[in-house]
Amino acid sequence: MKVRASQLKVILPVIILLFGAVIAWILMAIRSESAAPTPPSETPVVRVIRAVPQTFTLNVHSQGVVTPRTEIDLIPEVAGRITKLHPAFVTGDAFKAGDVLVTLDPRDYEHAIVRAQALVAEAKHRVAREEEEASQANYEWQVLGKEKPPTPLMLRKPQLAEARAKLKAAEADLAQARLQRSRCEWRAPFAGKIREKSIGLGQFVQPGNALARLYAIDVAEVRLPLSMDQLAYIDWPLNGNGRTQGHQQKTMTPKVTLTAQFSGMVQQWQGRIVRLEGAMNETMGMVHAVAEIEIAPSGKDSASLFLPGLFVQAEIEGRAQVGLFKLPREAINANRAVLAIDAQGRLRTRPVHLLRVETDHVLVSNGLEAEDLIVTTAIQAPVEGIKLRYDIIEPDSGPGQAVTALPAIIPHQNPQP
Repeated sequence: MKVRASQLKVILPVIILLFGAVIAWILMAIRSESAAPTPPSETPVVRVIRAVPQTFTLNVHSQGVVTPRTEIDLIPEVAGRITKLHPAFVTGDAFKAGDVLVTLDPRDYEHAIVRAQALVAEAKHRVAREEEEASQANYEWQVLGKEKPPTPLMLRKPQLAEARAKLKAAEADLAQARLQRSRCEWRAPFAGKIREKSIGLGQFVQPGNALARLYAIDVAEVRLPLSMDQLAYIDWPLNGNGRTQGHQQKTMTPKVTLTAQFSGMVQQWQGRIVRLEGAMNETMGMVHAVAEIEIAPSGKDSASLFLPGLFVQAEIEGRAQVGLFKLPREAINANRAVLAIDAQGRLRTRPVHLLRVETDHVLVSNGLEAEDLIVTTAIQAPVEGIKLRYDIIEPDSGPGQAVTALPAIIPHQNPQP
């Protein structure tokens, strides 16, 4: 059955109106559902920590390289051929103070001693002869009884003075010859080790040529760079010229713990900061503190492993800081502020001053009061003044920290609206 064009013109608008009515009804239903109020969800419980003022010792971290406090070059003062070397005269071996490390051929210098002794004997003979001749001249003048006083030349006084001067010069030459002979044996001025050497047995050496480099093994030093902020944490007793005075004041200087990996094990050494260098690095704006570590020469403990050139990590004992608040890292937002709960249980934002930021916590010096409740739970969109339910988690008190007494945990403390 075919639909006429006149009927289609009547039916089509009706269909369109019905379709539009259905669409409008669906949109109104959807809008009414979205506009319907959702039942209020339960306010989430957040975790808070009670702010407690504590006392902390803030240590300072740095690093440096071990250097000997005493290190010298072995340089001969006389020439000669090396005839003997100490058995410990090898790189890395240890020797004692007073050991003869190098012996040169002494025969030339012994011959010089003999010649100097002969000259001394000759000078003594001449002095004795001049003394006799001067005495004889004085006697003859008295016997002759001349009226005019004698001249010094007549009494042989200049000749006697010359003879005595030549005797002193001969004795000085003998002392010099003996001194040169003593320099054929080079004795160690301290207990130490050979860092490097450049000679061997039978080699001929000249004065001024470095034979080896030695360093003492009693005390070692480490230069530790410190910024001005780090230096503020160290309790450092200084006098006017920046140096400690005496052993009593030295024991008051900060302690330092040095750590390094050696032979697959973590080694530690204890020392003290003994001085601050007298100039700052203009480029870096840092000053170097010098740590001193006493080394046991027996080699039976880890101190013998404290070798020059070893890279070490340093932890310097800092001064005690009172009235600080220790908070978890998550309690601080990007604006260096914390979320706190006031007395009415409402959320408040408080800016704080961070004294120090560590791996898992921060230390706050200003902006908090004792017993403040600090939110540690992450809140995506905190609203100022909103009321929250919370659990109070008491902070841990680490060893060596002065912490005030804390109340027990309060479960689900809900403020009244």
